Amino acid sequence: MTTALRRAAHWHRPMMVFVSAMALLAVVSAVGIFADSRVLTGVPIWLKPFKFSVSFVLYGTTLAWMLSLLPRRSRIAERAGTVIVAVSLAEMVVIVGQVLRGTTSHYNGTTPLNAALFQAMGAMITVLFAAHFVIGIVVLRQPSADRVAKHAVGWGLGLSLLGMLAAVPMVLPSQDPGIEGVSGAHSVGVPDGGPGLPLVGWSTTGGDLRIGHFVGLHALQALPVLAILLSRFLGTRLDERTRVRLLVVAGGAYGVLTMLLTWQALRGQPLLRPDVLTLVAVAALVVATASAAGVVMARRPKPELALAA
Repeated sequence: MTTALRRAAHWHRPMMVFVSAMALLAVVSAVGIFADSRVLTGVPIWLKPFKFSVSFVLYGTTLAWMLSLLPRRSRIAERAGTVIVAVSLAEMVVIVGQVLRGTTSHYNGTTPLNAALFQAMGAMITVLFAAHFVIGIVVLRQPSADRVAKHAVGWGLGLSLLGMLAAVPMVLPSQDPGIEGVSGAHSVGVPDGGPGLPLVGWSTTGGDLRIGHFVGLHALQALPVLAILLSRFLGTRLDERTRVRLLVVAGGAYGVLTMLLTWQALRGQPLLRPDVLTLVAVAALVVATASAAGVVMARRPKPELALAA
């Protein structure tokens, strides 16, 4: 464990310093949830910094690890990573600053300052999206001896971009709640701040666009974890090409699931109360994924043929 931590400390250093800062902020925010009695939009005021800091710990650690896998050092990718650190840090400063002021950071146009800060956050996310995209291109262009890992990283980076795009409807005119000074919402069909699932706060009475956003973003971790599991437990039974194909099937299914969850939310439907149409779509996705995986497995080389080759 100590060796692994020391190795991780030498990954993209600005990113790992940022991850350490976010881990500390997560602890401070967790204390704030219980020590600060203030409530904002129906939840403890420190819950948003807590969720964002934990998310950035996962995001930053995974991204730094992916950069460490590049067979050749890429200054472009490293600089893009540093840009991500800068804009992410700036976003967290705004979020925490607004908590200290006792007001919201998102969709807040109640004063010129609040509106300017929210617009600045939108610009930061755009820059982060572009830098993340640059890293994805660099990863895909560099050769790799491990094709399974390369596909996992590529799919993870691409699907996390899809997760970022899933947040766009939150600020479209259709999400204007009609409340003076509020310029967007993550809930559909119900006001923000209503009853929600524990910790994540996803609405239990209406649609919630944060669900597809969350699932898409965490493809960054899910696909590499799947690649590790395939190599660890099936590496001796399945050839590399078959594992790559299974990963492609999983990546495609993950992307469709992200869009399906966003579509469900846009229809004002709670995650745990799907209608018949949503259930049919989910069933179709499960059948299609299982069928595609079955075809891949049926076409895999037989062990004796693989040995002969």
